[in-house]
Order: sequence, then C-alpha cells, then structure tokens
Amino acid sequence: MTVMVPYRSSVAPARPPGFPSLLLAEWTKLRTVRGFLIALLLTVLLPVGFTLLGRSECSFGSDGQSFACPSAPVGPDGEAVDDNLYFVHQSLPANGSITAEVTGLTGKYNQPSGNRVRVGQAFPSASGTQPWSKAGIMIKASTKQGSAYAAMLVTGSNGTRMQWDYTGDTAGLRGNVSASSPRWLRLVRSGSTVTGYDSRNGSTWTEVGRYQVHGLPASGTVQVGLFAASPSHTTVTNSIGSSVGSQGPALATGAFAAVTASGTAGAGPWTGTEIGSGIGPVPPGAPTPGGPGSIFDGSWQQAGPAAFTVSGSGEVGPDVPGAPDSIGASVQVALSGMFVALIVVIVLGALFVAAEYRRGMIRVTLAAAPSRWRVLAAKSAVLAAASFVAGLIAVGITLPLGLHLLRAGGNPIDPISALTEARMAVGTALLLAVAAVLALAIGAMTRRSMLAIVTVIVFIFIPYILVNVANLLPGATTHWLLRLLPIAAFSIQQPYPAYHQVLAPYTASNGYYPLAPWAGLGVLVLWAAVALVAAGWLLRRRDA
Repeated sequence: MTVMVPYRSSVAPARPPGFPSLLLAEWTKLRTVRGFLIALLLTVLLPVGFTLLGRSECSFGSDGQSFACPSAPVGPDGEAVDDNLYFVHQSLPANGSITAEVTGLTGKYNQPSGNRVRVGQAFPSASGTQPWSKAGIMIKASTKQGSAYAAMLVTGSNGTRMQWDYTGDTAGLRGNVSASSPRWLRLVRSGSTVTGYDSRNGSTWTEVGRYQVHGLPASGTVQVGLFAASPSHTTVTNSIGSSVGSQGPALATGAFAAVTASGTAGAGPWTGTEIGSGIGPVPPGAPTPGGPGSIFDGSWQQAGPAAFTVSGSGEVGPDVPGAPDSIGASVQVALSGMFVALIVVIVLGALFVAAEYRRGMIRVTLAAAPSRWRVLAAKSAVLAAASFVAGLIAVGITLPLGLHLLRAGGNPIDPISALTEARMAVGTALLLAVAAVLALAIGAMTRRSMLAIVTVIVFIFIPYILVNVANLLPGATTHWLLRLLPIAAFSIQQPYPAYHQVLAPYTASNGYYPLAPWAGLGVLVLWAAVALVAAGWLLRRRDA
C-alpha cells in the first residue's frame, strides 16, 4: 500500500507588504511615470507663468493729470490704515485730559462724477450722516498720518465709541446725539495709557476703556483736541447676475460745547489741521484748500472760549481692501495664479488611481497588497505629500514674485505680518494636497479619470464662479455655500480680518469668507475624508 505524504515547502509563506513598503511602491509609480512628473512640474511652473503675464501698472488721473497710485500709511502695529480727518488741536506736553460736550452730529453726502466735497457746496442728494461718520475728542502722537491715537467719539448710528490705534473699538452709550440728548466725552492720558469715559449729563461718568496705546510716548508732547471725519457714502444694488455700486464723498460736522483741556497750559491757540491732505494749519472759519486728488475739505469755527464746530471728511481706521476709502490692494492678488495649479493637481489625483484601472495594473497592485484600505491610504499619502511640496515651491516663488511685480508697477499693497504670510503659503499648499486626495478618492469610486476630473472641478469651481464672478445667488445662499462646500477652503488665503467698524463688501470676491482660515480648510479636509471612506468601502466590496 502506498502512503501519500503531503508536500510541505520549506519556504515560509510570503507576508503581505507592510505600509512603508506600500508607500515606497506608490512613490516609485509616481516618480517613474513621465506624465505624473510633468504634472508636478506644471504645478510649479504654470502659476509662475501666470504671475509674470499678470503684471500691471497703476496710475490714476485727476483734472487731466496723471499721478502714481498712493500707498496707505502704516499704523503703529504695522498694519495699513486710513488716517484722514480734520483735527483741531493743542499740544499736551505731559499727562492731562480733555473733556467736551457733543451737542450734534450732522452730515452731507453726494454721488457726483467728481471727487471733492467742499463746505457749503450744494449737494444734489439729501443731507444725512453715514453709520460710521464720527466726531469727538482725540489724543494723538502727532499730526502725521498713521501716528498712534486714542479717541472718544459719537457716530452716525453706532452710538458712542472708544477707538484707538485704528483697529481697536469698544462700545459706550447707545443712541444718537442731538441738542436734546447730548453726550459728554472725556480722555485722560497717563503716560502711554489713555482712559476713555462717557456721560449723559456731565456729572455721572462711565469708564468705556483703558488701553496702552502703542506708539504713544510715555512722556513728551502729544496732540490733543477735537476731530470730525466721515467715510464715503456707498450704495450697492444687487441683482441676479450683476452688482452695481456707486459712491461719493461725505462730510460730517460735530458741534462741541464746554471744551476743557488740562495740561495744555502755554500751548497757545487752537490749530486746525487736515490730516491726510498734506496741507498745513488752517485759520478758523476757512475751508481747507484741496490739493490734487484730495477729497478732504474740512473747516472749523470757534464760537466762544469753549464752543467749536468741526467739519471733516475721510476715515480713521484700518485700510480694508475693497472698502470705499481703501488705498491699498490685497496680498491675495499675488496668489491668483495658484488656481491653475489647483486644476493640475486635481488632474494628477484622478489619474494616479484611474490610470491603473484603465491599464489593468490595479489587479497586480491588489494581488501584491491584499489590504485594499492600505493601498488607498498609501496612494493618498504619497499623492498628498508630492502635491504639498510642489504647491509649497509654487507659492514660495509666486507670492514674492507677484508682490514684487505689483509694487514695481506702482500698485500699493497693504502689508501683512510674516505669520499671516506663512499661513497663506502653507495653507495654499495644503489646499492643493487635499484637493488632489479628493480627486483620487473620486477616481477610485468612478474608475474613470475624465469623469473624476470633471466631477471635482465642477464641485469646486462652479460654486466658486457662482459666488465670486457671476453673482447669481442671493446672499443667504452664498453664505451657506461658503460654509458647507469645498470652496470654504479658500478662506485659508484670506490675508486681512473683517472689521465691523469699517463698512466694506466683505464678500468672497474681495477675499473675505465667513469661516476662519483653518476652519475653512477643515471643510475641504472633511469632504476628502468622506470621499476616501466611500472609495475604500467600494474598493473592498467590488472586484478590481
């Protein structure tokens, strides 16, 4: 009888490759396929090319003359600011205070073809104050634009405020000011610390705020006095497919009584200065002669030892790109070429998996690595890393190059901090990496590169066009699209905050998004994660 003995090989069975081996295999695929390498190279080169082609020169004309575009002054914290007001002031050589009763705030505005407002001019439109027109008292380091300050003021429709160093704002008493309902304001200087108070009757005072004012000297002479300013009047009419805006300069007039200043002994008479016009002191009752391109024509009158009327145009606050009185442009303009890089990485992501289906190589991949989840994870990790590095190189070249070309062409750019610039650069590279992974996940689900590419591009770019270009959606719908869809990730490129005290079109087309930068990028990450989970589930349930 023959006994059959089963054969037992002395060779140990092969283990499935570990995750590091899968990463190496996917990296080998990426670096050895010419089309993939070309895509990564285009991710770097195309944005640079678009930036070079987009160079522009900046100039504006007035009365038939041409002037270089001005730059916004820089505030004490390094931010670009608007600092245009009419200031009636005395020197304050040491610690001291100023107190005033504001008995009225009136205004005028128009929307003419010209760009000047003069006291006493006949306006074609009705009189009225802008919501953030302002009049009040101020302690300011100097009359130089951008110098540090603290102010207590009344506004057109936002009550009493304490504002300082252009970006700071704290609310005081509510309600509008009038002769029957005046507001008493007080500022007290102690070194570089300024405390603001308000009152309804001049006897019971409430502290509004106490702040260390950056750039205000701890000792030495500063300027103290009364001021008035009004941002431009703006009207925007939105309709499906269009948005029509018109604007014109505005003038605010504040009426002051019971003005007293301590610590100003020997300072001499009051002086009127129109900050922002480049024009020197103006005698009482005389309008400021405007220079070329000036839109600020204010005046002041003194009715008695402690009674004044001050009129002025302009804004005192941060320079917000897109606002009516803004001078500077946004840093984000220099990143406009990164949109073409986004398209390239989406194509690369879809091809990185769909090409294996088209050639049948996916069967070899899954036979060598049965764990399909690991295969998908390895592909995603390698693709994300390669796209991130290529995107970071592209931003590292494009951003400084774009800013250099814009400034060389005379275009004023509002500055940002080094930390904000780093966040924009790294965040944009991460946006490209996550978008590539999203395209890979869609490609794994559809198994068709063209279908995946079209799906992702439509999913990202069509809402972007509807929101930023075509203006086809109502405001509430736009708001939710910018929170829920992948376009929320573009908030990572937002360079400036939205200030409630500056009326501006804070829309995506101007670079403003409802979510914080990293939160917006998180929305895209969530979409990519959900797509990856769905792709992995399908990959396990169906044949390769």
